[in-house]
Amino acid sequence: MKIELHEIAIKDICNGYVDSQENGIVGYGGKLNIRPQYQREFVYDDKKRNAVIETIFKQFPLNVMYWVKNEDGTFEVLDGQQRTISFCQYVNGDFSVDNRAFHNLTKTEQSIILNYKIMVYFCEGNDKEKLDWFKIINIAGEKLTDQELRNAVYTGRWLTSAKTFFSKSGCVAYLLAKDYVNGSPIRQEYLETAIEWINDGKVEDYMSRNQHKPNANELWMYFGSIIKWVKLTFPVYRREMKGINWGALYNNYRNATFDTNALEKEIQELMIDDDVTNKKGIYSFVLTREEKYLSIRAFTEKQKREAYERQKGICPKCGKYFDIKEMAGDHITPWSKGGQTIASNCQMLCVDCNRRKSNK
Repeated sequence: MKIELHEIAIKDICNGYVDSQENGIVGYGGKLNIRPQYQREFVYDDKKRNAVIETIFKQFPLNVMYWVKNEDGTFEVLDGQQRTISFCQYVNGDFSVDNRAFHNLTKTEQSIILNYKIMVYFCEGNDKEKLDWFKIINIAGEKLTDQELRNAVYTGRWLTSAKTFFSKSGCVAYLLAKDYVNGSPIRQEYLETAIEWINDGKVEDYMSRNQHKPNANELWMYFGSIIKWVKLTFPVYRREMKGINWGALYNNYRNATFDTNALEKEIQELMIDDDVTNKKGIYSFVLTREEKYLSIRAFTEKQKREAYERQKGICPKCGKYFDIKEMAGDHITPWSKGGQTIASNCQMLCVDCNRRKSNK
């Protein structure tokens, strides 16, 4: 890859700056693609964004940036998108620093910013070299998420379409599912979650198969169907519903018929059950009936010792003697049948007997 160092004034980079849904983000007289498809969304918070402007105003050096030079004479920002957008937005009047927007500055202050020189490396090479270099130079910066790296590989019309649904601030996926899905759209976590749900966790496989399709309508309709199903199945919202693997539950139970009132009554009871330590797992349990999702409260060491001494080390199932380290606490009356995690309901079973009972 060929690399050359250049000094470019901010006024030249901001020349022709446009941020639009249709044309993306461009600058440098329309010749610079500030956010290529393999780049992340703008993730700087106000503090980081303002720090860029303060650095420029004080004439301190910003870290060097990297642009890819294309065969047609245009450029793509390989590294430095966040800083570039920060000073372009400021000059464009999109935000202020310490209650002073760009138009509030004196002519001398404006000149300091506009004439500030950015150190930019122009890089020339093929697509693979560009993407490999992109990954390398970002190691020292804000760590890329796995999905951001995948986006760098599977670029195309499908990804562009998917990002409009799942990757923008205030995108439709966020507005629809912010109470049910963890993460941030601009860090690609909504997109990653949707793909994991539709393809059983195999994100790369799905993106590879769909890379050259014209749009991501299938993924968006599937995602919307899940959230709609969740809201219909569990009409009473609780904060524990956020971050559940709804895709897996939808895939397995979307055609089942449930009494939503009965489900809600059971959920209420489980929410106040002290033995249920994983309240989030209640929603998976009421559909699957698998107690592992509830993380039923275990017996304390004191309760287990009391049971062991009461049994004199004898397993009540097989009648053999064991050291306490070779035994496990077990509910005499199963939790599913109303048994509580209290001393009087505790018995010590040997490992083999406890395993056999658990597998029934």
